[in-house]
Amino acid sequence: MRNLPALLLAGTIFLSACKQLPQGKGPGMAGFPIVPVSVAKVSQESVPTEIRVVGTVDASAIVQVKSQIAGELVGVHFTEGQNVSKGDLLFEIDPRPYEDALRQAQAAVERDRALIVQAEASLARDNAQAKYAESDAALQSELRKGGLTSRSQFDQSQANADAARASAHATKATIDSSKAALNADQAAVAAAQLNLTYCQIHAPISGRTGNLLVHSGNLVKVNDVALVVIHQVAPIFVDFSVPEQHLPAIRRLSSGGRRLTVRVESQDDPGKSASGYLSVIDNTVDSTTGTIHLKATLDNRDGMLWPGQFVNAILTLDTIQNALVVPAEAVQTGQRGSFVYAVKPGNRVEIRPVTTGRAFGTKMIIASGLAPGDTIVTDGQMRLFPGAQIKPVDPNTLGTGNL
Repeated sequence: MRNLPALLLAGTIFLSACKQLPQGKGPGMAGFPIVPVSVAKVSQESVPTEIRVVGTVDASAIVQVKSQIAGELVGVHFTEGQNVSKGDLLFEIDPRPYEDALRQAQAAVERDRALIVQAEASLARDNAQAKYAESDAALQSELRKGGLTSRSQFDQSQANADAARASAHATKATIDSSKAALNADQAAVAAAQLNLTYCQIHAPISGRTGNLLVHSGNLVKVNDVALVVIHQVAPIFVDFSVPEQHLPAIRRLSSGGRRLTVRVESQDDPGKSASGYLSVIDNTVDSTTGTIHLKATLDNRDGMLWPGQFVNAILTLDTIQNALVVPAEAVQTGQRGSFVYAVKPGNRVEIRPVTTGRAFGTKMIIASGLAPGDTIVTDGQMRLFPGAQIKPVDPNTLGTGNL
């Protein structure tokens, strides 16, 4: 009696199939019609273990382009939303005030150099005079010892020598001061040259420009408002979170420099995908959600991904080898769980209970109930019953009325 529900179910399927099947298509056993169905073989495949979640796309770098000098914005050399390369000219600020400042600094340098040359000539003269005065003072000293010169003449020679030495020291100090001024003015020249280069603002990174925030003709200040914002989209990041129970496996598989593969699919067009690798594992688990934040890096050379976009992120962990795989549509659900219609010799079918694993794409893993090479029905199950005879046909012809 325990099999009574199953017998009633089989009888119901049988009667339903008898009502639905078209007549005159060729009799099977006991006069029942042959049922056209599509079939497939149970195969063995290497199936990756994947975690599928929703992620968001982020630019790998965001730069606000600002001016490093003040002046009038006289040129904009790009269009809004344009892709630019690092070093491309974006803006130009009126360079005339900075050219004047550079010329003034250069003139100051030339003046300092002239003063140094003049002071060095004066130092040479003072050194010669000091040498003569010292020689005369030494002579007067010897003459004084022999009483051959007067006291006043001796004192005058000593005073002349002291004055000559002091003059030489003063001239040398003037040279040192002029050299210090030269260094300061050379620094001013370098600063003026740097400011002049800031009159042209180049792209600091390669990426895509946004809206133009300051138009030509406006006055800009030093490090004030952004002129434009550039998003670097190649490479690009995808941020997503996975349940924390996967963290040990992710850490283990990521050890030793191994990169885990991350595939990204567009939510608007699931058939369009791009691949990258897991680049960042966050250092904390979010206790409020029980998830760990991850980041993937993709080259995005075709521009498929866009900052702020929602995508499906598929993180591949390890791979199940030689897994039994069937088309997902072959698996049916009954009162006792999942089953498939297996094709026996003579093109007759039987109900085969199965234990299913996870689905991936359009396929499903079978943990038990089938063997490699078994033939199963993938379409037309509603017209079948245990023992029904089938005719394998092209799945495209089912339901077209061409059978």
